[in-house]
Amino acid sequence: MTDEITYSDFERVDIRVGTIVEASLFPEARKPAYKLLIDFGDEIGVKKSSAQITVHYTLDELVGRQVLAVVNFPPRQIGPVRSEVLTLGFEDEAGAIVLAAPERAVPNGKKIM
Repeated sequence: MTDEITYSDFERVDIRVGTIVEASLFPEARKPAYKLLIDFGDEIGVKKSSAQITVHYTLDELVGRQVLAVVNFPPRQIGPVRSEVLTLGFEDEAGAIVLAAPERAVPNGKKIM
């Protein structure tokens, strides 16, 4: 069992949907990763993220894809990249990351409900 949190704890985590507008290789990362630019709409804008998603995704298929990300964590320096949001995903059976994403398109910047 995991530690319980209150609903107000959950409300403090700001998870939003955004569309990947640019994806590039991140050769300086310790583990294989991509650099992402994600558009979260007018309120939040375009943010940078680093994601270890190279097993299941190519650069070409990432652009235009919607993803979920935590947008209110403090930025984190990952090598030469300042990651501004945490792109969310799940480990598959082999430990590779599968992105968390909405089933259908929704407007960028919408908060998870």
